[in-house]
Amino acid sequence: MTGKIFRSCVLVGVAVMVLCMALFLAAMASRYEEEVYHQLEVTADYARQGLETVGPDYLHELESDQRITWIDVDGTVLYDSVADESTMENHADRDEVIQAMEEGSGRSKHISNTLLQKTLYYAVEMDDGTVLRLSCQETTMGALVLSVLQPILWVLVLALILSGVLSSRLARQITRPINSIDLENPRLDETYEELFPLVGRLREQNRTISRQMEDLSRRQREFAALAENMSEGVLLLDSRYNILYGNQSAYALLGEEAEPHPQGLRQETCREEIWNAVGRALAGCHTECLLHEEAHIFEILANPVTASGQVTGVVVLMVDVTEREARESLRREFSANVSHELKTPLTAISGFAELMKEGLVEADKMREFAGDIYKECAQLIALIDDIMKLSRLDEAAEHAVDPEPVDLYALSQDVLEGLRPAAEKRGVTMALEGEPQTIQGVWRILHEMVFNLCENAIKYNKEGGSLTVRLTGDEERVALAVADTGIGIPKGQQDRVFERFYRVDKSHSRRVGGTGLGLSIVKHGAQYHNALLSLESEPDVGTTITVVFPRNMRP
Repeated sequence: MTGKIFRSCVLVGVAVMVLCMALFLAAMASRYEEEVYHQLEVTADYARQGLETVGPDYLHELESDQRITWIDVDGTVLYDSVADESTMENHADRDEVIQAMEEGSGRSKHISNTLLQKTLYYAVEMDDGTVLRLSCQETTMGALVLSVLQPILWVLVLALILSGVLSSRLARQITRPINSIDLENPRLDETYEELFPLVGRLREQNRTISRQMEDLSRRQREFAALAENMSEGVLLLDSRYNILYGNQSAYALLGEEAEPHPQGLRQETCREEIWNAVGRALAGCHTECLLHEEAHIFEILANPVTASGQVTGVVVLMVDVTEREARESLRREFSANVSHELKTPLTAISGFAELMKEGLVEADKMREFAGDIYKECAQLIALIDDIMKLSRLDEAAEHAVDPEPVDLYALSQDVLEGLRPAAEKRGVTMALEGEPQTIQGVWRILHEMVFNLCENAIKYNKEGGSLTVRLTGDEERVALAVADTGIGIPKGQQDRVFERFYRVDKSHSRRVGGTGLGLSIVKHGAQYHNALLSLESEPDVGTTITVVFPRNMRP
């Protein structure tokens, strides 16, 4: 900036100097020309008076630096002080002669660019109509410049030096306050008035940038806090596999040999699924795949980032889908189990019916076959009923039902009373211990839970065994325990008894008519009520299942 100001000032100085000198020379030339014309006019007046008084001899005796020409009325030259008048051409067409004949006096000039000379003419009309003309040569502007060229050059050199010195000083004086401005904290008292608008804009711009930086920093902190606390892994990469951003969850999934905080992905240390997904995304394709860990399953989502039609990077999201895959597996298993459980009694019913249709059943066997068909139909109805109960539990979980006060002691009495015929048939004694305990819940779901627990305790009990329902509680929780003296559950199968259609002893379950959904209904009911479910069992000794309910049901 200093150099530009310096050059501009020098050029302005030199231009002004040259212009001033040109104007001065032009003014001097014009003034000099007027002086010459005045001298010609004075001399012509004297010569006219002398010529009119003395006659033509006056012109021969007159000594003058100017050239004198006497012209007749028809333009013929009567006398010339320099040339032979007889050899001169007619002057009737000369401008100064024509003007003198018309106005009494006239003037003109002739410039020779070759000789750099200018001839001035002045003519005056005599009383007899003739014209007396005087002329002299004057130096032209070009000749005048050439004559004073050396002084002019010296003046220009001095002017250039002076302009350079002053321009350099002026440039430093102008730029010093600008260069000394504190861009982070500009002050008006440290500069001159012309820079006040600039300083004001800098201060306003600093305030704007400060606000934007604070907002950007705050958003960055919020994003970092959010991303770091996400269970999902997030990676942002450029087109060269350099990691622009990543959270700890993503770094943990890159591979066992990968660095804790790598700068980029490398094929030899990155998991094959992630590397392939990123490569396909950089090729412009949205990619989804599954990454199987020891205890978890992650879904890898890779999306290309485009700018101006070009892929500039990739965003990779790693989502833990273990529960989703487990639910999907359970759904497939449930569908398979339902199909199997429905097919078994239907196959038996179809076989019995076919035999009866073909007349292959003797009359005394008809009652037995009809009983078998009835038993299989009852099994089908029980299975469908349990499936509907599970479906209602799922609907209740999706569409919350308003809870109400439920006395578990009275509910248990009602359940035991309803199961008394089945218990007496197997010789199982039933007992209810504790005192009334009230919780907030859904009576229908709680009734199905207690009914299934007690029904299983009767079905899988020993002949002449016992069933005890025990209720205990404090200010915050109520525990309902159902204990039996039945066949028990082996240790290796205790974690699976709450799965749908799972049976410890399938032959026994088929014999007593179990569907394999009773404890699954209990599990779903406990989840709906935010209750804790536990199981204690020992083969051939008995089983105790305890459900701990909160007093107040929370969503």
